[in-house]
Amino acid sequence: MSAQDSRLLARRSFFSKLGFGMVGGAAIGAAAAPAQAQSAGGAFSAAHHAEDDWFDQIPGKHRFVFDAPYPDGFSTALQFVGNYYNLNQSAYGLKDNDLAVVLVARHQSTMFAYSDAIWAKYGKPISDRINFSDPKTKQPPTANLYKDRLDALIKRGLQLAVCQQATRGNATAIAMATGQTADAVFDELKANLVPNAHLVPVGIIAVNRAQERGYSLSVSERA
Repeated sequence: MSAQDSRLLARRSFFSKLGFGMVGGAAIGAAAAPAQAQSAGGAFSAAHHAEDDWFDQIPGKHRFVFDAPYPDGFSTALQFVGNYYNLNQSAYGLKDNDLAVVLVARHQSTMFAYSDAIWAKYGKPISDRINFSDPKTKQPPTANLYKDRLDALIKRGLQLAVCQQATRGNATAIAMATGQTADAVFDELKANLVPNAHLVPVGIIAVNRAQERGYSLSVSERA
């Protein structure tokens, strides 16, 4: 054995004890370790929070969340929700309780999760805040224009996630227009949500959390 071969054998023995291999006389192993650690990490699994557990309490074999941040998009989302119920029934023979469906009322559509009583009392400041008027009268609505459509879908199982952040903003605007405190108006809005409504910390987070719990997403920003 030559002196060079002896030195190479000694190097291999040294790196072998450290857990490295040799390729072409160069040590390998350190660079490969991160890749091995990544592959051993497994698939991503989202953290779950108690605030979002209601998503899992809705019965259904299929899960769908509709995001509608604007008034005209809210109307479109209601149409799509109806289609989702109807076509699952006619094409798949499913029942309404086979479907877990959530509509997120956030940003400028948050107001449509409030009852007729709120619109009758605060229609003007609500309309001023979102630049919305009754398409027929061109005046501020005195009732929730989507109430009948909402009621029909709620009876079929539709749930609403209502943005608390936007609700507090609405309460502040109404309070300024009516000389009340924002907290008092917020409590009034909270007490006058439509049935099956869940006040969530922020609407956009509800969209994210629903997807992390297995809901497919449909976005209806505008008509």
